[in-house]
Amino acid sequence: MSNETADGRSITLSVPDMDCASCASKVEGSVGEVDGVTAISPNPTTGKLDVTFDPAAADAADVTAAVEAAGYEVAAGGPDEPGADTAAVWRSARAVKTGVAGAFLALALVVQWGVPGANATLVTALGGEWALADALFLGAVAVGGEVIVRNGYYSARNLSLDIDFLMTVAILAATGLTLAVPDENFLVEAASLAVLFNLAEVLERYSVTRARQSLAELFSLAPDTAVVRRDGELVEVPVDAVGVGETVVVEPGEKVPLDGVVTEGESAVNEAPITGESVPVDKREGDDAFAGTINQQGYLEIRVTAQADDSTLARIIDLVEGAQENRTDREQFVDRFAGYYTPVVTAAAILTAAVPPLLGADPVTWAVRGIALLVIACPCAFVISTPVSVVSGVTSAARNGVLIKGGDHLETMGEVDAVALDKTGTLTTGELSVTDVVPLAGNDAADVLACARGVESRSEHPIGDAIVEHAESEGAEAGDVSDFEAITGQGVRADLDGTTHYAGKPAFFEDLGFDLDHVHVATDGGAALADAGAAGSGGAVADELRSQCERQGCLDLVEGTIPRLQEEGKTVILVGTEDAIEGVVAVADTVRPDATAAVAALRDAGVEPVMLTGDNAGTAAAIAGQLGIDRYEAGLLPEEKVEAVEELREEFGTVAMVGDGINDAPALAAADVGIAMGAAGTDTAIETADVALMADDLSKLPYLVDLSRTANGVIRQNIWASLGVKALLAVGIPLGYVSLVVAVLAGDVGMTTAVTGNAMRLSRVRP
Repeated sequence: MSNETADGRSITLSVPDMDCASCASKVEGSVGEVDGVTAISPNPTTGKLDVTFDPAAADAADVTAAVEAAGYEVAAGGPDEPGADTAAVWRSARAVKTGVAGAFLALALVVQWGVPGANATLVTALGGEWALADALFLGAVAVGGEVIVRNGYYSARNLSLDIDFLMTVAILAATGLTLAVPDENFLVEAASLAVLFNLAEVLERYSVTRARQSLAELFSLAPDTAVVRRDGELVEVPVDAVGVGETVVVEPGEKVPLDGVVTEGESAVNEAPITGESVPVDKREGDDAFAGTINQQGYLEIRVTAQADDSTLARIIDLVEGAQENRTDREQFVDRFAGYYTPVVTAAAILTAAVPPLLGADPVTWAVRGIALLVIACPCAFVISTPVSVVSGVTSAARNGVLIKGGDHLETMGEVDAVALDKTGTLTTGELSVTDVVPLAGNDAADVLACARGVESRSEHPIGDAIVEHAESEGAEAGDVSDFEAITGQGVRADLDGTTHYAGKPAFFEDLGFDLDHVHVATDGGAALADAGAAGSGGAVADELRSQCERQGCLDLVEGTIPRLQEEGKTVILVGTEDAIEGVVAVADTVRPDATAAVAALRDAGVEPVMLTGDNAGTAAAIAGQLGIDRYEAGLLPEEKVEAVEELREEFGTVAMVGDGINDAPALAAADVGIAMGAAGTDTAIETADVALMADDLSKLPYLVDLSRTANGVIRQNIWASLGVKALLAVGIPLGYVSLVVAVLAGDVGMTTAVTGNAMRLSRVRP
């Protein structure tokens, strides 16, 4: 795969055998020597290599040749071809050779110690007698060591002090010592090194393949072909050949091939591959449909809105694949540590083998101890412990409808102590409806709704939409609307039939000059009256209105109606002109069914939930009370939400913010982790948030906390266990407590198996 960039030509190669950090370093070093190469990005977790080069100085063939010169084969199928499955790992050439070498080793051990009578001398040479067991040990070294020595040769040619080079030196040294000093036979050690190191490499390949396979499962969600209506006929074509605007047909039981909008038919669609929701979603004309989802019942025709490589599923796959590029702090520590560890231990191995013999010690004994130190000089298990854990966690989250855009965000989420939650659309459904209409100043409900519909008709705010929808359902007609203006965080203004009207929060009308303490509403069903609260009203009129209000039994808006509505969790919108408030409209949102349980789960996990809202304190208190949230901040403008998040960070340390990814973008950016709700199909949310909950499902939030904390625990366990074992071996080898076989068995095979198995358990964390 290739494309032109501002810096030159960029290509992506598939290098399946590049499955560890040292492999990637070797490939990077070789490709870096190609003239014209400007950027190299190896990703051993996915087995892909991104290279940017000047086409005037190099071409793809030069890059491929450099990769092969490092000892790695470039897959012919390209980066988008499905990777090998885990079963194929055990059928690979290296696995087969490991098995054959293991058989030689096992048979040799049986002959030498189990049936010593069968261990006949075969030849006398090089000053010693060589028996059947020795021949079998040499067979194990030859078969198992071939691939190690070959890789070690490429490492030496690329001046790479990696595990392949170190193990090559160890195996050749152990074999050479035996041939040079027949009385000191180390063939069993050499054979064990060859077999056990190969076994460790096969196990490492198995773990990486499992991680790659979990990514490949995402690729398999979308079908390769689509049925398209063209010229009145249905034609099956590759999904890549379907253009935006074309219509695809999806029969019951089939997968939706591309993102689009339903134009005909109705059906229940399983969106679990994208959102993690197990309950099918009903789709009808005008509803969005996502590639990879499954049509369960009816017939659907869908107008394509995005090509295959730009679908929601494709973006999820790209982001999950790239998640490893955003390295965690612990991973950066591991890389820095490994950069010092290997040369230091290698130097220690050389000193161990060279210095004691100069002081009169047995050179063979100390040479073997030096070889054993070489075996543990490359911290393979230590280096792979973090990336394998990150991939396991990120891909597990993606399968459960949570998109984590990097290992750094996974790590940070595991350290969160407080979560700031936007109210509307996050804790509540965001589906607003009008609940109360209180007319004032001699108007009736129809007058108030007509005015409100006119002023809000051009608003894009959800509250405005709810008011307009309710007014339409009540048959309220709006006048001619002109000169519309939205005042951010306050309300809207527009001219209706030539008269300027306003609609917005009570504070908005106070800014216009109204004294809400002296605007009254009837309590006995009589006509609502307004006094001279607006600037410019005459005192005589005010006195008369106040007198009427006292006779009819009125309450102040501020002391009665507005607080009552707000205490019920409703948002109050006033409607009027510069001279009079014409009425009050109350709008209410509903709490999400899963919000209360999610908040309780966060509390149980030791995370403090804090609600941030632009609504008034009364509405905020009502919603917070329903949800069991103790802390909330109300009446916040967008920039004030940013300040609130920063204050929470000062108090708690690490804070996540959950919002819709668009209106709350500044606050999401201010938090340590920004989490977007209901991001499926929302480009802005997917691109800007650190984490995206693909469905409007708050139950995924406690799951995210649980997964992230478990991942951090796994990474810590892997890092410190690897370091601990290496430290014990590094101390025990020079003292003679650790043999060569134990060094490779514990330091390489054992730790590789332990850290990968520990990482894979992240896939078992469920919402």
